[in-house]
Amino acid sequence: MIAAAPNCPGVTFLRNARVSHARTRVWSRREVILSSVLAVLSAAAFGAGDFLGGLASRRSSPLRVVAVSQLYGLALIVVLLPAFPPDVFSLDDLLWGAAAGISGGAGLVALYRGLSRARMGLVAPVTAGIGAIVPTVYGLLAGDRPSTLSSSGVVIALLAIFVVSRARRSDDADTATSLWGASGLPEAIAAGIGFGAFFIFLSNASAESGVWPLVGARLGSQALVWSLLAALPGTVSIRAETNPLILGAGLLDIVANALFLYATRGGMLALVAVMSSLYPAATVLLARVVLRERLSRSQIGGVALALAGMALIAAG
Repeated sequence: MIAAAPNCPGVTFLRNARVSHARTRVWSRREVILSSVLAVLSAAAFGAGDFLGGLASRRSSPLRVVAVSQLYGLALIVVLLPAFPPDVFSLDDLLWGAAAGISGGAGLVALYRGLSRARMGLVAPVTAGIGAIVPTVYGLLAGDRPSTLSSSGVVIALLAIFVVSRARRSDDADTATSLWGASGLPEAIAAGIGFGAFFIFLSNASAESGVWPLVGARLGSQALVWSLLAALPGTVSIRAETNPLILGAGLLDIVANALFLYATRGGMLALVAVMSSLYPAATVLLARVVLRERLSRSQIGGVALALAGMALIAAG
């Protein structure tokens, strides 16, 4: 449990968070490989979910899309909870999850807004780059010590995220579709910060908590988005043809969260967060296949770098 701090609860909260995360442990190769596989699957689910959520946000308000998709995710995690019961019920784990849900929900609203206004192949990678750097730095400060090979993979993976995010230099006059135009960049930065905080908060839940932290995460995100909806004008109407996209986004998001949660329990946050943040590869490829968004040579090279980085992290 987190000790009470009568004088400065914020400082004590952060100090206890660092202590809970900084475990002195030797990670076995089997644990590293398993956590790497889970992180890669998490990235694929994140990327596919973001693609569906971005499509839905082009037809409905991003805030409404997040609100309804998170309801679907909450329903799924409630159904799965009996199959993955926590060994130890802890209010701390619920609160860590709630904090993750609030930050992640805010990041998701920003991301969906960015995906609806600019090219998906540009917004998602920049979001992922920022979202990966924040928990990686935190993990290193908290005591994570990856091997030289894994560290090289982290550097290559981070480079891949930004290479994929490079816009093609063209004479496209529609600046609204370019991340570096008037739209897209602020949302990508805000989303990256929100996701980075989400990774940190969720990684501090105990390994015995099962999927219980995800219940807290969904409750936290629901409290945030529905409060915003209540404060803003309009209704929560969703077009019938958009509902399947929102359903898919919500279910994929909670699956990705669960995979990430279990990946952090078998591997270092500094590595898992980077691998999970490779989801733009899935978003970019889906945008290429479904929306016919063209990829530059640098973006194709970035996907190749991402694969190389993942291989080095797993090998380390």
